[in-house]
Amino acid sequence: MMGSMHDAIAVGRLLVATPLLEDPNFRRSVVLLVEHDEREGTIGVVLNRPTEVPVEQVLPTWSGLVTGPSVVFQGGPVALDTALALARMTSGNGGTGPVGWRPLDGPPAVARVGLVNLDTSPDLVAADMAQFRVFAGYAGWSDGQLRSEVEEGAWYVVPAVPGDVFIEDPGHLWQTVLRRQGGELAFVATFPDDPSLN
Repeated sequence: MMGSMHDAIAVGRLLVATPLLEDPNFRRSVVLLVEHDEREGTIGVVLNRPTEVPVEQVLPTWSGLVTGPSVVFQGGPVALDTALALARMTSGNGGTGPVGWRPLDGPPAVARVGLVNLDTSPDLVAADMAQFRVFAGYAGWSDGQLRSEVEEGAWYVVPAVPGDVFIEDPGHLWQTVLRRQGGELAFVATFPDDPSLN
């Protein structure tokens, strides 16, 4: 089972930190893969790390469009001074969507979800936007690095469902995603946050 799982690394899938992953940047994190290329590497954003920083404070022109909680999420440890944004559009628009928005090339669970160019005027995308979230930084892996981390048992690679990206209660996303996998992974969801309390 574990051997074939690394083939599932693809845009629109989720990386779920296993209990073995102790890196504080990724402990109990759920990462949406937004770009993946065998030669260029992989980029993802952590979906379940809301910060205390209101979007209003950093991107006031976009703050009215944010899907709650209306704070910046920490997307990962790379380039924390840059913002990435994801939006789900209301209509597919033949796959193109509005100017300033680029759809993820992923499975139906992330249909109409894409990256928003924050240098674009919000007016160009607002009318078509159903959900919107801003991330500071991202997670990045060089060619082959993520595959070896998956093989070492640091990540589970699982399918996303439509509600994951803009979940209203990101604090429970890790358990929620594991629980719906069933079997062994559903059991992992019950691991205490601090195993020494067991």
